[in-house]
Order: sequence, then C-alpha cells, then structure tokens
Amino acid sequence: MNFYDVISELNINLENRLFTVCEGDHAGEKMIVSAGEPAWMSNDAGFFSLHAAEALSAKDGSLTLIDGQRVFAELLGNEKKMVICGAGHVSMPVIEIAKMLGFRVTAIDDREQFVQNALDHGADEGICRSFGEALAGIPGDPDTFFIIVTRGHMSDSECLLSIVNKPHAYVGMIGSRRKVGLVKQMLADNGISRDVIDSVHTPIGLDIGAETPEEIAVAILAEIIEVKNKTRKSDGIPADIMKVLLSDERGPAVLATIISKQGSSPRAAGTRMLVGGDGTITGTIGGGCAEATVMLYASEVIRNLGEKENHGTLKPVIMHVDMTGKDVAESGMICGGAIEVLLEVV
Repeated sequence: MNFYDVISELNINLENRLFTVCEGDHAGEKMIVSAGEPAWMSNDAGFFSLHAAEALSAKDGSLTLIDGQRVFAELLGNEKKMVICGAGHVSMPVIEIAKMLGFRVTAIDDREQFVQNALDHGADEGICRSFGEALAGIPGDPDTFFIIVTRGHMSDSECLLSIVNKPHAYVGMIGSRRKVGLVKQMLADNGISRDVIDSVHTPIGLDIGAETPEEIAVAILAEIIEVKNKTRKSDGIPADIMKVLLSDERGPAVLATIISKQGSSPRAAGTRMLVGGDGTITGTIGGGCAEATVMLYASEVIRNLGEKENHGTLKPVIMHVDMTGKDVAESGMICGGAIEVLLEVV
C-alpha cells in the first residue's frame, strides 16, 4: 500500500503523526505513527527502523536533527469541519466567515427555507430534519467544531445532549446565562459529567461586546480560532489535494510543504500545496510572492522530468524563500518572514 492510501485510511479519532526525512542520504523516507505506535514506514529497513524512538520525542510542527538528518514531525489533523445547529440570522455571517477560514460547513435546521438560505450563503451541506435526527448521522471527530445557535432552549438541549459525547474539537452554544443554566442542568439531570458540561463554550464566543449578527459571528469564529490554534496540529493533507493524489489519471506533480517558518509568514508549518504538471494548483501555502516563487520552481521541476517513469523515486529538495530581502521590499509585498518548503515529486 502506498503512502497516500495509508494516510486516507487512518483512523481519524486516533492521534496520528507523520515524520519525513527532509535532506541527506535518507531524504524522502517517511514514517506514520498512530496511537503512539509506528504504523507504516516507507522503508522497513531504512532510517526510521533505527531511529523511531528518537523521532517520537520530536516536537510536532518542527524540524529535528536525528543522526545528522533533518526530520519534520507533524501531528496530522484532518479537514476542519463546522456543524451549525440552527440556520437563523446569526448563522449566515458565521457560515461566510467559516468558509473564508477553510472550514467545510454543514448547516442543520428543521425549516426548509432556512436551510436553503444557509446553502445560499455558502454552506457545503444543508440538512432539513429535526436536530436530533440530523445529528445522529454526524459522527464527529477531533477536527469537528459544533455551534449551537437554535431558536430556543428546547432545541439547544436536544442538540447539546446529542453532541457532548461525540468526538469534537469544540462545542459552543449561544444564549443568555439563564438559558445556559437551564440547558446545563438538563445535561446534569441526564447523567452528563460536570467536566463535560464545563467544557462547553457558553455563552459562545469571545467577550468583545458583540451586538449585531456580524459582530457575534466574529466573536464566535475568534474563539474557535483560539481553540484550534492551541494545538500544533497541521491540516494534514487536505481533502482536495488527497483527491488529486489518489487519482489514477493524474500525471507527475510536486507537493510543496512548509517545514519551517520565521517572522510573519502567513501559513504554519505543515501547510501544503500541490502543483500539477498541467499548471493546476491545489491548495495554498499563503499566497503572495512566496507562493508564486514556489509555484514557478515546482513547475520547472516538472518540466525537467520529461518522460521519466521513476519520478516518484526522486529525492525531495528544500527551497528557502526569504520575504525580507531588498527585492521583495521594493516590490511592496514585504511581510517580514521566511519559510523553508519541502518539494516532493509525487
């Protein structure tokens, strides 16, 4: 089984880590660790067969020197998903901002016209059923963010009772302190532990004095960003990139992964972009001059492959992109950072 098939079949409810040798004699070798145990190695008799224990002690989202080789360690996340219970006026700006931030958004409501409005505002999926029935079909996982913004505390209670025992990254519920108190008491009466009840973010959102639906949406998403970024979990290989990589019809491509950053570069280590031989770009490593530089170099690499059939065995290279230099500053696009990008022919 190849690397991308293994990644696609990982149990997303377990802690999954990926280690990649970035340069040196073993450049390109990979190891996947699931639930603390090595689950797959690209070379069973290679680098990680000797150095798995050292790799496991590496800090996620960082480069670690092991036996003279630089190794990138990352805690793999998955596609970030947002489930919004209730498709009223607050939910519309929440959907719009969440889509800007890269979430896959599902909106649930028992009113057909409200679900259609959510879809019109950019939701990826709309479910028009009772909240309990709809949530029964959503398993949740450590990268799912649940938002409860229904029209009444009875519906809030139904949603929260269904959600709290699902795997999740975040659960937030809107409401007055009285309404929140009633719902929390209902959970306690149903045997939900106090620790679980207290983990619910309610009243939802950061306290920024928000009043309008748009301001409330900003407060909610700001809190979700704060929770999301407390872990050093990467986005793994995003679903749109995985779809291309698993296609039998694709040609050679270059997978670009940020493996280190300094200063104010816009995207974190672990962010990925795929450059196809036909010029298509899937994903982003932050846009601007840095991304354009990587795209041009990756395209040149693909052109130089020619008809080589063993392109998948070529060793990766590290590209240094400095966004603090004089040329960048004179272009007016300076952002004050620098990144190292691992380029792998796939």
